[in-house]
Amino acid sequence: MVTLSLCMIVRDEEAVLARCLQSVRAAVDEMILVDTGSLDGTREIAGGFTEKIYDFTWIDDFSAARNYAVSKASGDYWMWLDADDVLPREAAEKLIRLKKQLDPKTDVIMMPYGMEFDSRNRPLFLYYRERILRNSPRYRFQGRVHECVPPAGEIRKEDILVEHRPLSRKRSDRNLKIYEKMKKEKAVFTSRDLYYYGRELTEHGAYEKGEKILRQFLERGAGWEEDCLEACRQRAFCLEQLGQEEKALEALLRGLAYGVPGGEICCALGQHFLNRRRYKEAIWWFRQALSSKKREDSGGFIREDCYGYLPAVSLCVCYDRIGDLKTAERYNELAGTYKPEDPSYLYNKAYFLQREKQIKRDSI
Repeated sequence: MVTLSLCMIVRDEEAVLARCLQSVRAAVDEMILVDTGSLDGTREIAGGFTEKIYDFTWIDDFSAARNYAVSKASGDYWMWLDADDVLPREAAEKLIRLKKQLDPKTDVIMMPYGMEFDSRNRPLFLYYRERILRNSPRYRFQGRVHECVPPAGEIRKEDILVEHRPLSRKRSDRNLKIYEKMKKEKAVFTSRDLYYYGRELTEHGAYEKGEKILRQFLERGAGWEEDCLEACRQRAFCLEQLGQEEKALEALLRGLAYGVPGGEICCALGQHFLNRRRYKEAIWWFRQALSSKKREDSGGFIREDCYGYLPAVSLCVCYDRIGDLKTAERYNELAGTYKPEDPSYLYNKAYFLQREKQIKRDSI
């Protein structure tokens, strides 16, 4: 059986650290925690799980800190987590079984990363990350922020879900500040840097700057296909917020040049036409979203709602607007199969029941 080292960087994580370490402790052979300047009880909590706690001076570089942690690993493989991540019990059991039968030729294990959970505890946002890697100098993080380890060698994909469970959804400007610092230093931005810099700007409401950076990323022509598709969608959102409707549509349509569109682009196009009361066009795109296949093997971001609930409930709205109540109700019931407790579905259900009663009264 192979050995596995958990490598983490932490800072002021007393609220979530024990939860994370407890969830994974049975599946790993050693825990290595690198503290980048905690002022709370993080180190004391970490000490209840491991003696391998190290200090690293924070230099606005996530890769540098993570790679220092990895350098301390002694296992055959190493695994990374953030302090607000959790390995569910079923996932931990799967990981233990995997360690027992893992082909030693394996270099990288990709695992799903779930975020933003619905009322039935299902992730709304999902993508695969390089989670477990061979303990070799070949595998190190790159990038000051939104860091990653470029997968190479024998890559294996495992359905072992890591859940991102922060206690607060408050948006931090930490990553954006690092990119702004890089810009001030005139650092070289990789295509990945441009992509995530544009996303950070967009998420912080800097739509004009975000659109510009995302456009630069696309014009460079060196981006990963999935990132290009998402950049088109993000850029369209920026343009929409800036009141440039036609350019927003052009940005979405540009995404079609990168391959068969997924549910995310199709839903964005459907919403564009729905907002303009062009219901026939909106229906066409939402139906395309509903029939789209999730590109799970691509490694790109997957917005689960775009492959079921969102196009279904949007089709309900579209058909209601054009007066086809039976079809509208049918799509609302379909939406309910994905989210039976969703307020919009329940509201629509009551709405159709009331309409049916009214029609019966009017026919008397």
